[in-house]
Amino acid sequence: MLRFAPSPTGDMNIEDLRIALFNYIIAKQKNENFIVRIEDTNKEKNIEGEDQRILGLLELFGLEYSQVVYQTQNFRFHSAMALDLLHNKKAFNCFCSDEYLEKKQKEAQEEQKTYRYDDACMNLPPELVIDNEHPFRVRIKRPTSPIVFKDYIRGEVNFSIEDMESFTILNMDKTPTQNFASAVDDMLNDISIIVRKEEYIEDTPKQIHIRNELNYQKEIVYAHLPAIKNAKDFTIKTLLEDGFLPAAISNYLVLLGNETPQEIFTLSEAIDWFNIEKIAPSSIEFDLEKLKKINQEHLKMLDNKELSRYVGFADASIGALAKVYLQDIATTKELRSKIEPIFAKKTIPQELQKEVKLLKETINQATHFEEFEDFKNYLLKKTAIEEKKLLESLSILLTGFKDEKNIQEVYKHLKNYLGEIIK
Repeated sequence: MLRFAPSPTGDMNIEDLRIALFNYIIAKQKNENFIVRIEDTNKEKNIEGEDQRILGLLELFGLEYSQVVYQTQNFRFHSAMALDLLHNKKAFNCFCSDEYLEKKQKEAQEEQKTYRYDDACMNLPPELVIDNEHPFRVRIKRPTSPIVFKDYIRGEVNFSIEDMESFTILNMDKTPTQNFASAVDDMLNDISIIVRKEEYIEDTPKQIHIRNELNYQKEIVYAHLPAIKNAKDFTIKTLLEDGFLPAAISNYLVLLGNETPQEIFTLSEAIDWFNIEKIAPSSIEFDLEKLKKINQEHLKMLDNKELSRYVGFADASIGALAKVYLQDIATTKELRSKIEPIFAKKTIPQELQKEVKLLKETINQATHFEEFEDFKNYLLKKTAIEEKKLLESLSILLTGFKDEKNIQEVYKHLKNYLGEIIK
């Protein structure tokens, strides 16, 4: 089982989606289920409806999941596991106040030392624990041997005893910490591989230690993905609004920092050859211009009628026209900026108003011309307008732009719309 575990606290960015993609691809390769776990324990920061927006985006990108789990629904299991650890003396109640802990942290900072909890409450006599009316958190006892785990990108990762402390698993309000909830949930869901951000690598030994102390035998393998430096600048919502296709975004995110057999591919093709171990371990930068080029190629791959739907039509001719513009532009938003003026009211420059008026009258009285050259020659003969001015005027009438260089191709796809365009 593999999982994607987003928090419903903000818009999904490209790093989040990349993690979802990799977990999904590996699940497909291994013929395992892919689940979504909504980590909704931070009630103060949760945004109402964000969980549904996350699920909607996953569906839009074709990431089919078998189950949705909400972390808060597992609180009873988290509490039961914490009690088990307390009962077996693998955890203890910590009555240290926030003020005391802050003081210790400040002292360590002044001495330029890494702060580690000093186990002040670990060996309190039972009577001081039972009769203590002060609020407490629950801490799991620090490990007594190094924590070693396999990482598909970094190889073997080793955390020494000195790197660890007796850390909190239940807060003072008895809600689980994120590390404890995640460790227990991964047990409950029988997770086999975890692909996540490299910033969480220091949480991994804590979660392994929790499962070890709960006598969980299954080994979970990790892949901590290197950071995308400017990931927070690009939300998936914004990219979609700017006219990038889900297929192109997926293509780019799989390609990013990876060795792939080709540059342009679909998600289903990536499942055939993707190898998580080929991801470069160093951080990478998101390149918007590169994404535009990939998006351009995916737009070209669309069936003409399907492409036309992105600009508000269901007509193969309009899709073919859109592909003419794909020589120079790369997003559906840019395509709409080209197609919409064709069917809108035109603004005619003062210097061409006389020519445009004459052209309108002539075109509306003309018969149908299959070829552009025949159409142009007919207009030249009937209007006696100088050719350069005629082409500029015709360009404005057909496209709304004076300098359309592909006017011959444009006419080819718009000739059946002349009555609608030229009014």
